[in-house]
Amino acid sequence: MFAYTVPPMTRTLTALAAMIAKAEAHCTARKIDPAALLTARLYLDMLTFTRQVQLTADFCARAGARLTGAEVPSFPDIETGFAELIVRLHKARDYLLALDPAAFDGAAERVVTIKMRGQDVAMPGLQYLTVYSLPQVYFHAATAFGILRHNGVEVGKGDFMGATGT
Repeated sequence: MFAYTVPPMTRTLTALAAMIAKAEAHCTARKIDPAALLTARLYLDMLTFTRQVQLTADFCARAGARLTGAEVPSFPDIETGFAELIVRLHKARDYLLALDPAAFDGAAERVVTIKMRGQDVAMPGLQYLTVYSLPQVYFHAATAFGILRHNGVEVGKGDFMGATGT
């Protein structure tokens, strides 16, 4: 379970941090107010770029904690700039990398209980990871990517996928 959790999630967090650095450079080069990207949405009823990034970090760190039986970390939603979002992604990545791989032993069968729409939902760890956590991570990361791409930041599939081996 460690292999199915930590490597793909840290890769996504690292790739998203690199895309945010490109977004910051894009704003600087074109004299665009960073708030234009930080508050951008793909559609009016969707969350902002900042919130998409925050949720990507949250779902990664929470998955690692829940699968290992650790206390779920809390990251207050206080980021107002690109640098702060990168720090948040790095905190989530570092949290995952600090988890003991042995703590994932038995995680596939370990029952994970989460709140969904105000209700407790329990499921085995493998189902939690594959049906809930990884889709959440990729949804929010891909939406953040889409917001950047839609607003002219030069990012592509390779940026989203991140470097191999991370």
